[in-house]
Amino acid sequence: MAVKAKEHKRPAAGDHVDRLRSQWARELPDIDTEPMGILGRASRLTNLFRPSLEATFARFGLDRGEFDVIATLRRSGPPYRLTPTQIYTSLMISSGGLTHRLDRLEKAGLIRREKSQQDGRSMLVALTDAGTSRAAEACRAHVANGAAFLETLDAKERSALADLLRKLLVGIENNA
Repeated sequence: MAVKAKEHKRPAAGDHVDRLRSQWARELPDIDTEPMGILGRASRLTNLFRPSLEATFARFGLDRGEFDVIATLRRSGPPYRLTPTQIYTSLMISSGGLTHRLDRLEKAGLIRREKSQQDGRSMLVALTDAGTSRAAEACRAHVANGAAFLETLDAKERSALADLLRKLLVGIENNA
């Protein structure tokens, strides 16, 4: 016997996800679409934000993956050097994916590869002065861009949303 789902009533100022949930409630009323209310919105937010994110990084001659690399190096603090393993572990990408990004960034003069002074067999990736500046400039623009997307929420709402998303992520990460 199927469990009756909570009826989804669309608020007056409904969004795309509300419309989808209403359609599913009509077509498959035995399904509780509550997860779509959260995860569907998270996905939709990502899809709506992505073009602006990519345009912001493009203004600095970067794509999102390249920004991720130089931002990781910049966040590491002086002397802005990490091993490739530290970078790809932080970014959760493959070593092959990182190699392509490093090649492009090196060609652009934003990073350089150096031999490790502790272990001559190891390589380090370091930001150049141009890379350090570009990372900071792109990060400032990225944060301003994100702030513009959040203007409909006041400070208290942004804080509450961040807290709830953190709680959700910690729960998911701890169970992964």
